[in-house]
Parts: sequence; structure tokens; C-alpha cells
Amino acid sequence: MDEVFATNRAELCGVVTAPPRYSHESRGIRFYTFPLQTRRLSGTPDTVNIVLRQSLLPTDGLLEAGPVRVTGELRSFNNKSGVGNRLVLTIFARELAPGEEDENRIVLTGTVCKTPTLRVTPMGREICDIILAVARRYRRSDYIPVIAWGQQAREVSEAEVGAQLTVRGRLQSRAYTKVIDGESFQRLAFEVSAADIFLL
Repeated sequence: MDEVFATNRAELCGVVTAPPRYSHESRGIRFYTFPLQTRRLSGTPDTVNIVLRQSLLPTDGLLEAGPVRVTGELRSFNNKSGVGNRLVLTIFARELAPGEEDENRIVLTGTVCKTPTLRVTPMGREICDIILAVARRYRRSDYIPVIAWGQQAREVSEAEVGAQLTVRGRLQSRAYTKVIDGESFQRLAFEVSAADIFLL
């Protein structure tokens, strides 16, 4: 098994909500992106951006036929354009296949790279914010925001910088308002909502 794939695995199944469009070119390879919508058990939709090599783009109508299963890795990059979120999360696709039911599974193993922050929501629930550095090829890393809830939040809040964690959860979106120079902007942030966290 690929070493990176063992520490960073994403499996999603949902509906493609817009046609693929050109994203960028790297080392002579063209990349495309499309939005994939999955639903939580509550019915709340999450729309995730999928990035894939041109060679992986299907020509058989797979993306229009119904639910699509995407297997790949969760990636992050810093948006330096000044427009939108500074940290952008996408799914880098390795495989596409016909899908069935909604699915959204993320498994990460990485290093705590910032002191976890424990806080309480306005509804009185404890939540802990974690930034996990997950190794990628060529000595690069993806920096993934993770949230934990309740007792798990209290436990992981004591993890020190440098601690190794395995996280199992889902990639979800969260709308928020950012005020810049007195003007309000609607933004969409992505984070992994942890179902299980294991200290290695």
C-alpha cells in the first residue's frame, strides 16, 4: 500500500453539481476540479471540491449518471490571492467509480503542529480545534483543521505539539461571516469533524 495513502485516505460518495473545469497545470499535467455534494445523516449537505488529473476525467458520462464514488487524499494549500479563505481544502482524486449511498470518510495520521484550543459553543458544547500536519511526498505536508467534541475534545486538548494522532471522521463545510474594513463577507470553511481520535 502507498505510504501516503495509508496516512491520508478520503472516501466520498455524492452527486456532482457542476461540470469539471480547468484548475491549473503542474509539471506539464493539467488538473481539473468539480464540486461533489454529500449529505450528513441529518440531511445537511456538504459540497467538497474534487481535484483530479486530466487523464482521470471520465469520458463515459460517469459524472452525470448519478452518485459518484471518489477515493483519494485530503489536500490543503494556502490561497495567496487575497480572495476567499487563506487555507483551502480539496480532495485529490485517485479513483472514480459509480456510487450508491452518500458517504464521507476521512482517515488521517499526522502530527499536532499547534497547541489545541478547547472552547465552548454558544449551545454549551465543548469543542477542541486541532491543526494536524499530515506528511505528503517530497517532504511536503498538508495542514488539516480538525474539530473534536465532548469528552474527546477534553482529552485531545491535552495533546502536546509534536504528538502523533490518527483521526477518523468526515470533511464538512461551515459558513461564517468575515468582516474586512467594516464590510461583511460570507465565507465557507472546511474542517474534519472527528468521530474517533487515537493518540499514537
